[in-house]
Amino acid sequence: MLSRLQELRKEEEALLRVRAALHGQLTRLRVEELALQSMIRCGQQSGTAPPPAVAEGAHKTLGQMDNEAAINQTELRLSLQGHEEEEEEEEESDS
Repeated sequence: MLSRLQELRKEEEALLRVRAALHGQLTRLRVEELALQSMIRCGQQSGTAPPPAVAEGAHKTLGQMDNEAAINQTELRLSLQGHEEEEEEEEESDS
């Protein structure tokens, strides 16, 4: 019973870390969306496309977010994998 409670606490901690990571990523995406909308509006008002440096900077930022998303996804998989292995070990020791 106590080990199950500890297991649930570990799972809760893992889920809270995932939640925090997803919240951070969502915030970054919202900021990026607002920046891109602003660039589009500026381009439409002036009748020109955004400067290449700005467009390149936005592209790099999106690439960085893709990398962060991939890293976060990998961390999530590893944490879930470790949790599953712990469960298997506990099941084997219970048998």
